Amino acid sequence: MAFPGSAEVVVIGGGAIGVSIAFHLAEAGVRDVVLLERGELGGGSTCKAAGGVRAQFSDRINIELGARSLRAFADFGKRPGQEIDLHRVGYLFLLSTPEDVTSFERDVRLQNSLGVTSRMIDVAEAKRLSPLIETGGLLAAAWSPDDGHCTPESVVLGYARGARRHGATLLTGVTVTDLDLASGVVRTDRGDLARGAAPTGRGDIRAGRVSRGGVRRGGVVRTDRGDIHAGAVVCAAGAWSAAIGDAAGVPLPVTPLRRQIVLTEPMPSLSGVVPFTIDFASTFYFHREGPGLLMGMSDPAQEPGFHSNYSEEWLPRLAAAVGVRAPRLTDVGLRKGWAGLYEVTPDHNALIGGHDNFLYATGFSGHGFLQAPAVGEVIRDLYLGRAPVVDVGPLTASRFLAGAGARPESHIV
Repeated sequence: MAFPGSAEVVVIGGGAIGVSIAFHLAEAGVRDVVLLERGELGGGSTCKAAGGVRAQFSDRINIELGARSLRAFADFGKRPGQEIDLHRVGYLFLLSTPEDVTSFERDVRLQNSLGVTSRMIDVAEAKRLSPLIETGGLLAAAWSPDDGHCTPESVVLGYARGARRHGATLLTGVTVTDLDLASGVVRTDRGDLARGAAPTGRGDIRAGRVSRGGVRRGGVVRTDRGDIHAGAVVCAAGAWSAAIGDAAGVPLPVTPLRRQIVLTEPMPSLSGVVPFTIDFASTFYFHREGPGLLMGMSDPAQEPGFHSNYSEEWLPRLAAAVGVRAPRLTDVGLRKGWAGLYEVTPDHNALIGGHDNFLYATGFSGHGFLQAPAVGEVIRDLYLGRAPVVDVGPLTASRFLAGAGARPESHIV
């Protein structure tokens, strides 16, 4: 395939967010959508994720993005057309402090007002739902039966196939080296794309909106394969987004942070439904994965940075949390583990918005995969200059400027 010299939209990043954006843009009839991924599709963070999908959040925007995405995951076999092994086994948050119980009670009321069927339950019911847990110290739990988990690789594959079917070009092994959004050239590791003042009939992107009837100021994406002249650029580079933002002149406060996961050996005695169970105090979680369990947790000792190698140094901390909340699992062997990167912002909420011909969707702090379907729709709508399916106005990167308020999300695992 010849390297393209121009595009209406260049999407940087081939994880779940990037391929969803490419699919929704191309499906809406946007011509010449080009996605650039420096590795393999999904190879950055998406395919290393635990695969959880939920609408249990504390922030209105995250609840709406999660709920809309859940509906899209349920319909994924038809649109874009891919089996994703969706298991709606529910999410169970185990709570052990009065403060967390109060917080989750408030958040469940908000979730219910937005159509999410979550509810607070007592410890006995939590034990019935997730028999592997030890209930000592627990005060209550929050339960949402419509949540669950699916396969990240299949979601990426489905959106990638759908995007190509609608005419998008998805290129792997291409590194973006610079952006020139003033001259009309997008620089990548495979070449530049000239932006120029290309007539598009869609107008200019202003503060994440497109004014119809104008001329879009273009730019150039410079890559190691050449330049691409682009009408607009979308950053969906996950943990690597800060450098893309710097090149565009738009600060994107995203910090990479390693998270690790392990799979257990097969558990022949494991039967019935295993909900996605989270001990909120320790962040230890597990869900069924094939004949065993997938387990993980945050590591307070982890230094920020691009540490993507798996290390067993965290296992004693995991074992301590397992011993408290699911002691029966301490006798189960571990089969393999891997590491991936969270893309963390100061308030653990995403950055979604745009300025002129530069749009961004990044910094999801662990919930990017599960919100990818709705976020693809939102970026499509912002590009087309129409009201987005979810009002994400408060999530622009400008909220971190002096005098602006952060928007914290507390349901972070």
